[in-house]
Amino acid sequence: MGIFDFLSGEFIDVIHWVDDSRDTMVWRFEREGHEIKYGAKLTVREGQSAVFVHEGQLADVFTPGLYMLETNNMPIMTTLQHWDHGFKSPFKSEVYFVNTTRFNDLKWGTKNPIICRDPEFGPVRLRAFGTYSVKVADPARFLVEIVGTDGEFTMDEISFQIRNIIVQEMSRSLAKSGIPVLDMAANTRELGQLVAKEISAQIAEYGLALPELYIENISLPPAVEEVMDKRSSMGVIGNLNEYMQFQAAEALGREGSDASGAMQAGLGAAMGMQMGHMASSGPWGARQPATATPPPPPVEHVWHVAENGETKGPFSKAQLGRMAAAGELSRETYVWTAGQDGWMKAEDVTELAQLFTILPPPPPPGA
Repeated sequence: MGIFDFLSGEFIDVIHWVDDSRDTMVWRFEREGHEIKYGAKLTVREGQSAVFVHEGQLADVFTPGLYMLETNNMPIMTTLQHWDHGFKSPFKSEVYFVNTTRFNDLKWGTKNPIICRDPEFGPVRLRAFGTYSVKVADPARFLVEIVGTDGEFTMDEISFQIRNIIVQEMSRSLAKSGIPVLDMAANTRELGQLVAKEISAQIAEYGLALPELYIENISLPPAVEEVMDKRSSMGVIGNLNEYMQFQAAEALGREGSDASGAMQAGLGAAMGMQMGHMASSGPWGARQPATATPPPPPVEHVWHVAENGETKGPFSKAQLGRMAAAGELSRETYVWTAGQDGWMKAEDVTELAQLFTILPPPPPPGA
């Protein structure tokens, strides 16, 4: 090997990075003591940025393109090195390639339940999970704030921090949203956009951006879901007596010994009911009147009040009555309760209109 071949081997004249991984965010170009040749070619591909660091100081940042490393392409490096116009010597500098593409399908989820106040069920515990994507928006800031001198920085090294920010903001948004649990499935998109907006401001300090955030599911504890399933089943069955008659008729229509046993059981149950009915008659054959089943208690609604662009509540009807008496609730105040189609004025709601029609009795004489 000649002396010129040896010297040329000490200089780097081509700088580029081909990423063959799926999670590398930053990769440092390894020069192993070699100096970068003046006029060397720098190739920055789409989805990349190249950041030069000279003696610990952030220098030039290159976006996608092909560059000749000369003084006119490196203004910050030229200032740091005090290069003159005729400078053509090799130089040393660290080159970091930053991946600016999106990292997709990243998972997030709440470790512990979020305690919220539901207007229909009261205090409930909720869990939520979904996916998000993240990308480097400011390579220089990301390198300074997060990467430091790490020669190869991967998504796993920062995903835990981003998940914590998402869960914290999601917990706060769910707790103050005031959306009933049964309506949250219809509002996951709006919640996701709200949370993403709040998170973007925080991670922008790291040089990152959050293009997408999805809420896949918001769930209740298994015990509560089981009770809701039973309640739904009762609603599907409807009239319990008709359902039992249908079951008996279906059993009578079967063939074989199972049908005979069901028929005998049905006849025995009918005879037992007839005998019990006869025994309840008086000594002269007069039957005792059957005890009527009381109707179910009325459903107590809770109301939300809109005032100065904010939502307050929930309040019971008794509380609203006291507010109306104190002048804190007027006929023009907008109110809403579960099952109501949008906000309505208090005077247009039948259940609340009477709060403004009841007048106090006249004062006593001499008062």
